[in-house]
Amino acid sequence: MMQLAPYAVTEANSRGRVHDEPAPVARGQFQRDRDRIVHSTAFRRLEYKTQVFVNHEGDLFRTRLTHSLEVAQLTRGIARELGLNEDLAEAIALAHDLGHTPFGHAGQEALNACMKAYGGFEHNLQSLRTVDLLEDRYAAFDGLNLMFETREGILKHCSRANAEQLGALGRRFIEGTQPSLEAQLANLADEIAYNNHDVDDGLRSGLITLDQLETVPIFATRRREAEALWPGLGGRKLINETVRRMIHTMVIDLIGQTRANIAAAGVHTLADVHAAGRLVAYSDELLPRLRELKVFLRDELYRHYQVLRMTNKARRIVGELFAAFMDDPHILPPQYQAKAREDKPRAIADYIAGMTDRYAMKEHRRLFAVGEIH
Repeated sequence: MMQLAPYAVTEANSRGRVHDEPAPVARGQFQRDRDRIVHSTAFRRLEYKTQVFVNHEGDLFRTRLTHSLEVAQLTRGIARELGLNEDLAEAIALAHDLGHTPFGHAGQEALNACMKAYGGFEHNLQSLRTVDLLEDRYAAFDGLNLMFETREGILKHCSRANAEQLGALGRRFIEGTQPSLEAQLANLADEIAYNNHDVDDGLRSGLITLDQLETVPIFATRRREAEALWPGLGGRKLINETVRRMIHTMVIDLIGQTRANIAAAGVHTLADVHAAGRLVAYSDELLPRLRELKVFLRDELYRHYQVLRMTNKARRIVGELFAAFMDDPHILPPQYQAKAREDKPRAIADYIAGMTDRYAMKEHRRLFAVGEIH
């Protein structure tokens, strides 16, 4: 095993678990976290949750599960290069979308609107709620009882009001301190993955074209490189060669800039990481190119009329499910009826957020379609 940097998270400087457990055998504490996440029900459900395209629209498009695996691969590789805790970084990456609703961001927006009067809904908080409370696997405690630093990494964003209710885990949002480098890294690896793979899926779907992407400098430059090396290359191979070069560009830039930031800030310990500004970052030279790519994806893919048609359906499905369950919580499954007696809106949000795309559509048909009685 490689030597960790002095500012990496280790078992020695970790803040541990909420519930004490015997030390794991033949694996480390953060390996245990990763394994618990992979074996969780919420992780399996990611196979049928939307990234951009709803699962039934095509078998080759990415889902939340394949996206999470790609984020974990990027995170682990970069963590190794920077001397960080690979197991922790991977665990955070694998868990970062566990609380995501069906139908991607459209589902989250719809559920947040439904929950506006009841504290709102945010998928990062829901991911934390999933690993802290909703997973039902162990006799000794609710949730997965993950290490503090894993839970800290899952919680990327948090309002002050919510942070005040989270105790030690929310303190950094109040005090303005930073999470571990492993957490910072998982956050940007998520961005690298979805920016590049949304390009790939968008091209595969036919909703965007290579000609349109010629207006995006980072794509056009990497495409020219691939064509210069492989004259006459086209089709899927050209797309794949271009996208892999884009990923490489972002990863190498991130590693170089992060190393420079660590050196400039005089970081030597984990405490230094918490006290410093955000250290895992891209260079000032690359940032404009990334903003151009994000704007292109927003305007040409995420707002494409065919994508908007599905997202409008998704909002309606989520909104109508929430309203039906609020009107009569007795139509909830029994385990959620019990929770609804304590906090009806949150119990309904937990149920809907845990649904896969196809389960949400099926549940909607059960409740609203004439002739659906089972």
